[in-house]
Amino acid sequence: MEESKITIWKNNFKRRFKNEPKFSMIYVGIPVGIIISVILLVVFLYASDENFKATLQLLTTLQLCILVFVLNKLTKSKRIITEQKELLEEKNRQITDSIEYALRIQTAILPPNRLVKQYLSDSFIYYQPKDIVAGDFYWMDTVNDLVLFAACDCTGHGVPGAMVSVVCHNALNRAVREFGLTQPAAILDKTAQLVIENFEGSDTEIKDGMDISMCALNPQTRKLEWAGANNPLWLIQNNELIETKADKQSIGKGDDIKPFTNHEFDLSQGQSIYIFSDGFADQFGGEPERKITKRRFKELIVSLQNIPLHEQGKALEKYIADFKGSIHQTDDILVIGVRV
Repeated sequence: MEESKITIWKNNFKRRFKNEPKFSMIYVGIPVGIIISVILLVVFLYASDENFKATLQLLTTLQLCILVFVLNKLTKSKRIITEQKELLEEKNRQITDSIEYALRIQTAILPPNRLVKQYLSDSFIYYQPKDIVAGDFYWMDTVNDLVLFAACDCTGHGVPGAMVSVVCHNALNRAVREFGLTQPAAILDKTAQLVIENFEGSDTEIKDGMDISMCALNPQTRKLEWAGANNPLWLIQNNELIETKADKQSIGKGDDIKPFTNHEFDLSQGQSIYIFSDGFADQFGGEPERKITKRRFKELIVSLQNIPLHEQGKALEKYIADFKGSIHQTDDILVIGVRV
């Protein structure tokens, strides 16, 4: 047993001496240097004159050899660190390039601004991902006189959230274009079914999904239909905010899934619609550090009613920047406002 322990210790020492320059410098170079310095001191004190010069030259040579050894190890250590740093930078660049390409794909599925303004002329979309890509996304389609639009919040953020968003975006498109649905509740029911079918093909159980607030607006008649999965609808008229609560279930696999509830509204001219994800209200900031909260978010929306709608998005962005200060963004942020 003792022999095996000694063998293990020797092997570990050899491995570290060979592969770890810092180890060899500390445990070999420095002790040897100290020993030679002690010998030099002894020689200086006790050696005879005729031997002193020769001994001093020998020890000086040994010290120079030690110095060269240590410097060599330090140079090698620096070279290894530089190589590792360059390798990490290259890996990071490759990962960032891949994520930025994923951003191009995700941006391609978002409705372009010109299309939004064509059908919702008096509107804004405040969209601020937490990372390069996002789990939040906004969606829009048109069927005859109806403009369908939604604020969508998929599980997570960053790359995982973005992957779920592609699945959910595709399910929304299929519900409308393939199955011909225009009623928001029916669209959400079909979308939930399609998302579950997509994820059921996996060997592992996937419960990822999406919270959503969906509108179907007829701009000519000002008739609005709405349905929501966890995220509500806010309507404002005469500086009064009226909230319609969503069904307490997500799009995706869950327990006791029920059909979504469809709500209908006859809007007045000048009335405003707000749909959003939970990212704005959940942002931390301020002194002492706290969330914005849904209550403050409501108060802010009401306070912005005296400025044009297209400027409200910029006001929300400024509020977030001032509120969070140096604190990192908590989640993806998405707020959509439309005036009829």
